[in-house]
Amino acid sequence: METALKHATFVLMGLAAAAAHAADAPSFDPKRLAQDVKVLSSDAFEGRAPNTAGETKTVDYLVQQFKAAGMQPGGDLANGKRAWTQDVPLGRFEIKGPVKLTLGEGGKTRSLSQGEDMAVRASMSGMKQVSFKNAPLVFVGYGVTAPERKWDDFKGMDLKGKLAVVLINDPDFETGKGEFGGKAMTYYGRWTYKYEEMARRGALGTIIVHETAPASYGWPTVKNSNTNVMYDVVRKEPLKSHAPMEAWIQRDLAASIFKSAGVDFEAAKKAAQTREFKPVELKGITLSADYAVDAQVIKSKNVVAIREGKERPNQYVIYSGHWDHLGVGQPDARGDRVYNGAVDNATGIAAMLELARAYGKQPAPQRSVVFLAVTAEEKGLLGSEYYASNPVYPLASTVAVINMDALSPYGPARNFTISGSARLDLLDQLVAKAKGWNMAYSPDPKPEAGYFFRSDHFPFAKRGVPALSFGSGNDWVDGGVKAGKASEEAYTEKNYHQPSDEFSPNWSFTGMARDLGLLYALGSDLANSATWPNWASDSEFRTARDQSAAQRK
Repeated sequence: METALKHATFVLMGLAAAAAHAADAPSFDPKRLAQDVKVLSSDAFEGRAPNTAGETKTVDYLVQQFKAAGMQPGGDLANGKRAWTQDVPLGRFEIKGPVKLTLGEGGKTRSLSQGEDMAVRASMSGMKQVSFKNAPLVFVGYGVTAPERKWDDFKGMDLKGKLAVVLINDPDFETGKGEFGGKAMTYYGRWTYKYEEMARRGALGTIIVHETAPASYGWPTVKNSNTNVMYDVVRKEPLKSHAPMEAWIQRDLAASIFKSAGVDFEAAKKAAQTREFKPVELKGITLSADYAVDAQVIKSKNVVAIREGKERPNQYVIYSGHWDHLGVGQPDARGDRVYNGAVDNATGIAAMLELARAYGKQPAPQRSVVFLAVTAEEKGLLGSEYYASNPVYPLASTVAVINMDALSPYGPARNFTISGSARLDLLDQLVAKAKGWNMAYSPDPKPEAGYFFRSDHFPFAKRGVPALSFGSGNDWVDGGVKAGKASEEAYTEKNYHQPSDEFSPNWSFTGMARDLGLLYALGSDLANSATWPNWASDSEFRTARDQSAAQRK
């Protein structure tokens, strides 16, 4: 009875808060959200992979919905007119034929299985055939070069012709203390950094040891994300960014290989958590590989819609989210090969469409509001990176970016979060605004997972634009934190980047509908003011923002 009373009280408070905002905030329809997610994550959209029929259907659907919402095209400019899209040239890389992997251990050889023992990515180095024999392996710890922290895992080791075996996350992850911010992941902990650093050092290849806790996801996610088609921005010198081989390896297999080389894996990992660590050659261990890569340049599309401002149209508030998912790939135990991406990220796109409908029904704001649905997030934030590198609207005149990725399709929560632990005025405004909805801010519960670097706000943030990625709360009105956390954990383990991320008719979408009132209010406040939010004074992104101040009109 007490729980029911508390629940009823909270709902009434929420309704009262919503009523208080009714004059300046439209309502959001859970049924429309459900319909958009259902359509976008249906098998007919083939998992929404870039450069497929699924992309064509997705882009067409988004343009249709933006038009119906009263938006204007906001993309590439041609012959004095804006298109609904921004062309995004991408390198497309796909392994053709079998991946032959042969491990040499003390004079004996054995074959390794692609997808089970290792997950080898289609090479983005520009090589059409990756072929090498008996390459030596060197353990380089966490693979970090951080002069500002007086940290160097390489100690002069020459990696040319060698395969670098590297740990995921930061040296601080297990202890929670040290030079890298404790549990919170820095960019040095991201797999993208590991690949980039080994390429800079001329390594033949990078092999990341997968462990579920520091990676923040299981092996199925690694397998499904890395054994299908790969994409990258088009590079003049790709070998400077990608070694010929980029791969992951199962932790237990890595430990057994270390043992064959006379090295204790856990002891080596512990040593790697110190400044004194030196690279360890895995003596007697070699790897041979042979596989073909089809490499070509394709064009994908960002979808861009705009609600033009009536007083300061050359200042922009952006709502962003990625429309893509993994497409058609390896079958699961049921034989399902379509990676539907219902939560990730049909939810964020459905939220964006609902926001566009809301802005379309309201008087034009003072500043322009842009809706940016980006491609190729699943391939490394490529659509947002391309936009941030080639902005349709100047970044100096971009007020803020509010990103939406993998929102909860369930009921309302008492809280919300953002990806990462960055400090900025935009978050302060969101926290203050949320009080009107009786919602509290909860810091990222897993800063060690590096979510700040894994969402489409990051390419904007690193260029100085105040940006955050909104996350649904886990303190559910119905079930509390226990229910919210259980749902998050179940999704990560059983559905994330798997064919089972499918639409469910049991989803209520009432929590998302409520949260959109908050995100609308934040964006509307920004769009109807003359303020320019900034980063905290000690933020690594503050300098870039300050340097662009003179360009703002």
